[in-house]
Amino acid sequence: MNPNGTAPPSRPRDPDFYAGYTRFEIECEFVQSLSNPLYIQHLALNKYLDDPAFIAYLAYLDYFRRPEYLKFLLYPGPTLRALELLQQEQFRKDAVTPALIEAMALEGFEAATAGTQV
Repeated sequence: MNPNGTAPPSRPRDPDFYAGYTRFEIECEFVQSLSNPLYIQHLALNKYLDDPAFIAYLAYLDYFRRPEYLKFLLYPGPTLRALELLQQEQFRKDAVTPALIEAMALEGFEAATAGTQV
């Protein structure tokens, strides 16, 4: 309420602005989370990977392959690989398998530490 007891005028909602973030920022954050094998398993266990609308959304996010968007990804290799794998029905079914998730995590760790000496 204003000091004179009236409500402030409402602002029109910007359809590309959510809780202080742009749609692009939210999509960029989400797509990067796909580079985490445990998050992929979470999506599979909670049946998101069975939802055709969610699969369509993943396909839409493929725009991050384009150079003008690719530059915003912190981990482009694992992120884009996850997007590619998630388009395969068999991978989506297998994503609940602990052995697959463990292998993906190990592969990511090995790639991240390649060339370093312990």
